[in-house]
Amino acid sequence: MEELKKTIVEFREKRGWIESNTEANLARSIIIEAAELLEHFQWQDNNFDKKAVCDELADVLIYSLSMCYHMGVDPKDIITEKLKDVARRYPEKK
Repeated sequence: MEELKKTIVEFREKRGWIESNTEANLARSIIIEAAELLEHFQWQDNNFDKKAVCDELADVLIYSLSMCYHMGVDPKDIITEKLKDVARRYPEKK
């Protein structure tokens, strides 16, 4: 994860994007990219362009990770905590 963080942060720094990053702008970008991802499934569930879907999924992940780094939170930590919370609310099936 550290290597990925370095790659994303350096990429954004070299383009001057860090200065325009705010929590609100990053959240908006996540939603916009998620909507673009959803467009690939708008009229059909099983017939989609995997490369195009992966491109949009990458955009969602990049913006999401960028927001984590901007806020100074570790993505692994917040995901782990969220999964613990969800596990409490939704126990395993037996």
